[in-house]
Amino acid sequence: MLKSASNQVVFAGIRKILNTPSNVSSLVDLRDLRFGYGATDVLHGVTLNVPRGKVVAIMGGSGCGKTTLMRLIGGQLKPKSGLLKVCGESVPELDRTGLYALRRRMSMLFQFGALFTDMSVFDNVAFPMREHTELPEVIIRDLVLMKLHAVGLRGSAQLMPSELSGGMARRVALARAIALDPELMLFDEPFAGLDPISLGVIGQLIRKLNDALGASSIVVTHDVQESLKIVDYIYFLSEGKVVAEGTPDEIRASRDPWVHQFVWGETDGPVPFQVPANPYEEALLGAQGA
Repeated sequence: MLKSASNQVVFAGIRKILNTPSNVSSLVDLRDLRFGYGATDVLHGVTLNVPRGKVVAIMGGSGCGKTTLMRLIGGQLKPKSGLLKVCGESVPELDRTGLYALRRRMSMLFQFGALFTDMSVFDNVAFPMREHTELPEVIIRDLVLMKLHAVGLRGSAQLMPSELSGGMARRVALARAIALDPELMLFDEPFAGLDPISLGVIGQLIRKLNDALGASSIVVTHDVQESLKIVDYIYFLSEGKVVAEGTPDEIRASRDPWVHQFVWGETDGPVPFQVPANPYEEALLGAQGA
């Protein structure tokens, strides 16, 4: 694990070489954001804010718009209307060059790591540095070892992804995500498929790496209890809208039926199990009559 006294040394990094860090207090600012695929609306006026230095969770059931929101923040999609600013830049108004420059200030940890299977652990972490900088290999080597040391895997630098456990692969992906010392980190279901120990390790790394880098993080997750331990603020999405928000303590104490059902995993509540359909008896009798 990271030692707080060495954070500044470990993460001195290369941000100053690559970036001109913005002075905005909020790295992500969404106001009345709307988006849809064709005639199907997905987001209906989402407003949320991610302050600098904070870890923010976005939670909600499948199909509520979480992944779409991440794609909008990364510039893969353009909203129909509303404000969408990242690092002080209006993402929908950026041209190709501007969007690529903004993306170099972000990083993404994909749900299952998405490591390059034909590259070693070392080369996976070195890839962004080789792609986006002109640093000499001797400097890249030192930086890669720093990042791997931060996630506890410096001794696995020469292993291939096929030789890693699920938890180790996720940590390598995290080391790659912080390779360029990003200002904003996006995590898509970082706890999926992990055993309890690996899950706890990844959660604490997200928190400590965010603090060490002075970055901001957005965590899209279904793992409520682990997230409540590490995040500063939570937004709940349902049917493309923010239906609840608050600090971990506020969420735990919430009397809102929707929040209570989601946080405690209850089967009865405002979130239905059945997809809306005609009455069951009517469907059965109709089938028999046919």
